[in-house]
Amino acid sequence: MKFRLLLSFIVLFSLGLLATPTSAASFTDIGDTHRAKDEIYFLSTGQIVNGSNGYFYPDREVTRAEAAAMIGRSLNLNGTKTNTIFEDVGSGNFASGYIQSAVDKKIISGYNDGTFRPNVPVTRGEMALLISRAFQYNATTVSSASSELMQRGIAQGMSNGSFGASLSIKRADFSVFLARAINSGLRLEGQSLLFPEKKYVNTNILNFRSGPSINYPIIQKLTYGISVEIAYKIGDWGYVRTLKGQEGFLHMDFLSDDLSGPIVPEPEPVPVDPLSEEVIVLDAGHGNPDNGASGFGIHEKDVVLATALKAEKYFNKTPLQVKMTRATDKKIELADRVAYAKQVGGDMFISIHANSFNGHAHGTETYYYGIARTNPYVNQSKALATYIQERLLTAWGTSDRGVKHGDFHVVRENTMPAVLTELGFIDYKPDNDKLRSAYWQDLAGKAIFLGTLDYYYHYEKKDVLKLYDTVGAKPSSKLH
Repeated sequence: MKFRLLLSFIVLFSLGLLATPTSAASFTDIGDTHRAKDEIYFLSTGQIVNGSNGYFYPDREVTRAEAAAMIGRSLNLNGTKTNTIFEDVGSGNFASGYIQSAVDKKIISGYNDGTFRPNVPVTRGEMALLISRAFQYNATTVSSASSELMQRGIAQGMSNGSFGASLSIKRADFSVFLARAINSGLRLEGQSLLFPEKKYVNTNILNFRSGPSINYPIIQKLTYGISVEIAYKIGDWGYVRTLKGQEGFLHMDFLSDDLSGPIVPEPEPVPVDPLSEEVIVLDAGHGNPDNGASGFGIHEKDVVLATALKAEKYFNKTPLQVKMTRATDKKIELADRVAYAKQVGGDMFISIHANSFNGHAHGTETYYYGIARTNPYVNQSKALATYIQERLLTAWGTSDRGVKHGDFHVVRENTMPAVLTELGFIDYKPDNDKLRSAYWQDLAGKAIFLGTLDYYYHYEKKDVLKLYDTVGAKPSSKLH
């Protein structure tokens, strides 16, 4: 099967009927010899999986939220961020739309206490059940779901003869199983596939694709009246075989049992907003029992959390994904903050703090790590720090203490553009008055949001102009 599909692709390339996928990312840590290369790049072409800053992180554990998002994208479920039935998954969660859609289709469920626990790792057994429900294998237990996957050539057991149901599943393995469930051409050899259902193309021209979405390349165009045989369905798409033996995907809306009905026009594809793939990690420093700096009756941990939550509010008005290292008064270890940013596929990291010194020092400063030895994104980090610093100065009118190199763990050890901003001095009364005020906290949160947009607009050249409209603002002047 795998050889036959590959051979047909080679022929189509030679005939110029299959374009090179332009949407698939290239991952530095997924080379030509990686065991999951074919499956990962198949999913990446369909924008079902993504990486961060050129890395896929194949050995990272898959969380429940990530699993829901990948399954949801596979089935073309509605991924628009929304409120869910779970108290721990709000509309700001990047996977909230997919989670609620998967719940509605009984693919995924929560816990008895009303939580979903989006950051809990998925086990191999849970993965088997998810795939069984998503692709209608009708298994009801981990054991039967595991057997279904092995019988279909989707999964293999462990070297000790077990399925390893209780083990956490890594991104590479989840990608292998998901890609094989979608595309039988990637399954293990020796697995026969039946095509029991016959249908006819009922539109003038129908795109025959290599995967079940408009993100996948067109293998060829089928014309009205051509018959195809269907093996199985992936959401609204069917995995089909033509009379010439070519296998691929067609949208089921344009296939009929006979040709007696009206011709159905194929709609124009709806583009995916690339900004929805950007992940901004907001990091509120300290947290109980670590108060951070203190002054005039307030603590840094409370001030920076309030500011981070206000910044989150602005990001949530846009397609950009925003993640919080902490959203409650709880200390997170520095290494865990960095690990979380990598785990959620962060594209940038913004740590928010307040300063203190001698009661006389004052002003705003923003740091980046200026040595590429550990975090290679020196230029990006400096640019991000510069734009955020300028927006904070404009918003608060504090004195400018500059953009500086700082040897802080959260900016040094990150593998993405990372900055740490000190809003003001908590032990200096004029700065303290702003730090304690909800009004000024909101202005600081908005400044961090706008500084991020300025970075995207000027440095990354991304089309974020429409996002300024959410707060009635315009891009800043380009900084050098």
